[in-house]
Amino acid sequence: MNTKFSLLLSAGLLIAFAGYAQQSNPDTGKNKPVVAKEDFRDDWAAISHYARENKEVGDPKPGEKRVVFLGSSVFERWKTTVPEFFKGKPYLDRGVSGQISGQLLIRFQQDVIDLKPKAVIILAGSNDIASNYGHLTNDYIMNNIRSMTELAKLHHIRVILCAYLPVFDYPWRKGIEPAGKIMALNKLIKAYVAENNLTLLDYFSPLVDERNGQKPELTTDGVHPNAAGYRVMATVTEQAIAKALK
Repeated sequence: MNTKFSLLLSAGLLIAFAGYAQQSNPDTGKNKPVVAKEDFRDDWAAISHYARENKEVGDPKPGEKRVVFLGSSVFERWKTTVPEFFKGKPYLDRGVSGQISGQLLIRFQQDVIDLKPKAVIILAGSNDIASNYGHLTNDYIMNNIRSMTELAKLHHIRVILCAYLPVFDYPWRKGIEPAGKIMALNKLIKAYVAENNLTLLDYFSPLVDERNGQKPELTTDGVHPNAAGYRVMATVTEQAIAKALK
């Protein structure tokens, strides 16, 4: 390449870059460096989802018996469907819609341990069974539940494991027949609770109908409870918390 041409090309590129880097801010008219927008595409487990709230909530007050609700959409919808359940109580809802058990495990440090609760309620397994991220077995789910339980125990956090809500069919993934898989998972969870002296929170029994799905009067879509369903869940939840913290 001609040397003179190369020098001219390099100079042109430098001038163009300098002009881009010092472009005017449309609001102030002052030259400011361009700041790239933060990219969260690598945050597969959504550990940033509650980052601001976790920072604001701070450490528990003296005598506070904080409880974290860790799960997916069933928990996330609870605080918007029946917000009064959480008001005035040391309960922190950390549900993220669509999450599988592996994502809950990745979030466990930020959304449970760092919040220093007395107890954690772990509701895991439905989205795994729904094959939201491919086929995930009950053994996979239980391994993640075991890991979360062991982390909690290491940090002196009481563990409340949930027998999952009944589901006859998923509206977004029809025909996979989840009812039997959920019952099999709940059997494993109950055995693990008994073996490790944990607290069981049974959401299955009070919500189940004759098809092993949710009672129509307690659900919006056969998967998520409505306000009446959440009130039923509130009763058994308070009982489980009292048992775990006594």
